[in-house]
Amino acid sequence: MLRKKKKSDMEQSQINSLLEPAVYPEETATVKHLQTHISHIFLTDRYVYKIKKPVDFGFLDFTTLEKRRHYCNEELRLNRRLSPDIYLDVVELRKNGADGICFGGDGAVLEYAVKMKRLPENRMMSYLLERNQVTEAEIDLIAATVARFHAEAANDNGIKQFGTVKAISDNWQENISQTRAYCQRTISEDDLDCISNCVRKRIEHDRQLLEQRAREGFIRECDGDLHSENICLDEKVHIFDCIEFSEKFRYSDTAADIAFLAMDLENHGRQDLAERFVQKYQLLTDDFGMQQILPLYLANRAFIRGKVESFRLDDPQIDEAEKQAASERAKRFFRLARGYLLRELLPATLFLTCGPTGSGKSILAAELAFQLGVRHISSDIERKRLAGISPSDHIADIYSDKWNSATYQRLLKLSEELFSVGRGVIVDATFRRRSDREAFVRMAEKSGIRVMILLLSVPPDIVRERLEKRRYCNDVVSDGTWQVYQQQTASFELPDRSEAMLLDLDATLSPFDLVDHILDTSGLLPTGQEKKLRPAFF
Repeated sequence: MLRKKKKSDMEQSQINSLLEPAVYPEETATVKHLQTHISHIFLTDRYVYKIKKPVDFGFLDFTTLEKRRHYCNEELRLNRRLSPDIYLDVVELRKNGADGICFGGDGAVLEYAVKMKRLPENRMMSYLLERNQVTEAEIDLIAATVARFHAEAANDNGIKQFGTVKAISDNWQENISQTRAYCQRTISEDDLDCISNCVRKRIEHDRQLLEQRAREGFIRECDGDLHSENICLDEKVHIFDCIEFSEKFRYSDTAADIAFLAMDLENHGRQDLAERFVQKYQLLTDDFGMQQILPLYLANRAFIRGKVESFRLDDPQIDEAEKQAASERAKRFFRLARGYLLRELLPATLFLTCGPTGSGKSILAAELAFQLGVRHISSDIERKRLAGISPSDHIADIYSDKWNSATYQRLLKLSEELFSVGRGVIVDATFRRRSDREAFVRMAEKSGIRVMILLLSVPPDIVRERLEKRRYCNDVVSDGTWQVYQQQTASFELPDRSEAMLLDLDATLSPFDLVDHILDTSGLLPTGQEKKLRPAFF
C-alpha cells in the first residue's frame, strides 16, 4: 500500500516537547504517548489530545494542515452524537522556539488536536474482554445505546446512495486492492483471491435484500468503527472514535455497525456475547432481516481490521516488536474474514479430534472453531466441570473408566443439544476407543449430519518435547503427561474409513495449514489452491 506522508509530520523534538507535563494548559503529573497508523495520541492525567498524522492512504487524506483542522472539527461534531460529555474542543498547537511546540502562544499554528476527557483504561471494553469481565447486562446496554443512535441517525437521499450494490462492491474492491501490497506478509494471494471471489458471489446472492434495505432506510450516518477498543463501560456506555474521515465508510447499512462489534467479540473468543448483542439489537429494532446479510458485513469488518493492522508495518515510527504484533493480528483478522464467507457454505458437520495427549488437538479445534464458527467442546473442560473443579485444577482421580464414560456421555449430550439448534460442532477429545467414536457417529447419522474424524499424527519425540514445555505453563487445562501419552498409545484403537470420513493430519504442521487441509477436503477452498506448508507454532 502506497503511504504518502508529508515532511510536516511531527518531528521527534516536537513529540518530546509534548511529553513535558508543563506544556499542557492543565496540571498533570504524567504524559503518555501512543500512536496509530493515522494519529499521535497524548494522554495526560485527565485529558487526551489526539493529533492527526499527515498521511494519505487513499481512503483518507490528512496531508495538509487545513485538512487536518477540518477533520478534527468533524471528529468533534460526529463523536458528540454518542459521547457529548467526552469530546470537549479542537485546540491549536503552535510553534515554540526553534523546534518546540506548545498550546497557545503567538507562534505559527503547526497542528490541531482534538481534546477529550480521559476515560479509565480499566473500564475499556477491550481490557474487560481480555479478563472475561464483560457481562450480558452490559452487552444489552450497548445494544440499546446503538439502537437509539441508529434510530436518530441521518438517512436522507444523499446517504442512501452509499448502500447501493455498486457502492458496496466498489468499497470491497478498494479494500482488496489496498491489501494486495501485503500479500505474503499478512495474507496469501490465494486467500485474497478466495475472499474476493466469495464476496462477489455473496453480493450477487444478497443483491435483492441489499437493494431492499437501501429503499427501506437502513442506510444511515452510522459510527463506522464500532468495536471494543472504542467503547468504555464506565457507569454508562461511552462509544467514541467514530469514522470522521470518510463518508463512504460512515454512511452504511446499520447492519455494518452491528457486524463490527459482533466480529470483534468473536475475535476475542466470545461468540456467545456476539450472538447476544445481535439478538438484543434485533429485538429492540425489529430488524430481523439483517441476519441474511450479516456474513458479508462480518467478513468486511474483519477484513478492514486486517488491512489497517497491515498498514502499521509501513509506519517508520512504530518499532519492530509492535510491527510483529500488528502482523499477527492482521493475519488473524484475515483468517476470520475468510472464515465468515466460507462457513456459510459448510454443511452441518460433526468434527471429532482423534489422537493422544500432546498431539495438538485443542489448538487445532480452537483454530477451526475460530474460522468456521463451529462450537468447540473440550473434554478437558467438561471433565473438570463434571468434577466441580476449575479448569486449572489437576486431580488424578477423574481419569478412571467410570469418569471417562461420564465425560463422553456429557460430550455426546452437549453435541446433540447444539445440533438441535443448527450448530456445527468440534468435539476436542482423545477418542482412542472405537466405541466412543461410534456413539457420536450414530447420533450424527440420525440427523443427517456429516462426521469428519481428524486423526492427528505426531512423532513421539515431538510430543515429548511439547509435554515437557507444557509443565511450565500455568494456564494449561490438560493433565496429559509423557506417562499418560505412553498409556494412551499402548491401547489406542486407530480409526479407519469404515467409521466415517477420515482425515489423517500431519500435526507437526501449523494449525492454519491443518485447517486449510480440512477446508479443502470439505470442498470449501478453490480447487488447486495449494499452500506453502508452515511448521507448527506449538
